[in-house]
Amino acid sequence: MKLAASTLHLLDRPLTEVRHKLVRLGTKNIEIADSGHHALNPKIAEQLQELRASYDLEYSIHAPYADTNLSADDDLIREWILKRIRYSIRFASDLEARCVVIHPGWTTATDRFMKGRAWELNIRSLHWLQRYSQEYGVPLLIENVPPPTPYLLITVEDFNLFFEEEQIDMRMVLDVAHANLQSEVFEFLSIHGEKIEHIHISDNRGKKDQHLPIGEGEINWPKVVESIKATGFDNWIVIESYRDIDKSMNYLNALI
Repeated sequence: MKLAASTLHLLDRPLTEVRHKLVRLGTKNIEIADSGHHALNPKIAEQLQELRASYDLEYSIHAPYADTNLSADDDLIREWILKRIRYSIRFASDLEARCVVIHPGWTTATDRFMKGRAWELNIRSLHWLQRYSQEYGVPLLIENVPPPTPYLLITVEDFNLFFEEEQIDMRMVLDVAHANLQSEVFEFLSIHGEKIEHIHISDNRGKKDQHLPIGEGEINWPKVVESIKATGFDNWIVIESYRDIDKSMNYLNALI
């Protein structure tokens, strides 16, 4: 297992201003949140390439998620959303990123009149984006998202249905904090352990997605780490806390 850190805790400032902080996070593995102040463009990508070369960094990319509903009912709107995510994939390829993390689509007001359409559009969009990412040599990974939201992939049962889809074969990102909100961390690991390619972590107290430093919430981290090890997982564990990344890094280093 390799610890990594997300730029999420730096999202209040432009990436060009905080890029020097990326080399002080206690890890060479960095997940770039391609959103807000950190939205990728040619200038930022060039600076990240320079940092990678100078400090031997490795990146993953978290595609934008705030306005990117893969299940958007309007074809024109959905096409623009897919176009935006294609930018993420291309920049990820330029940066030789290990993967692109993506959130699933969510239901809209029209889904009550056309049952199942949101799910169908989500699968169609993911299938198309996966083919695109394969052309650029970057794995596309789908993340479990937190309740209570209208997202389509939240629970273990949601992912049971997703992995049964014949037209798509995609691995997942397990967000431990999200899974904790419905007490399914260990169920995800036991049922879908072989499908987990990437892990996100932060802490919470079981009620909302707080992104606390590791150890400040209710999650049983020693048990979580042992359960992750039991699956044979040997990839990135990305810290997504909103503050005190060093505290989380020290806590986890003592466990792994």
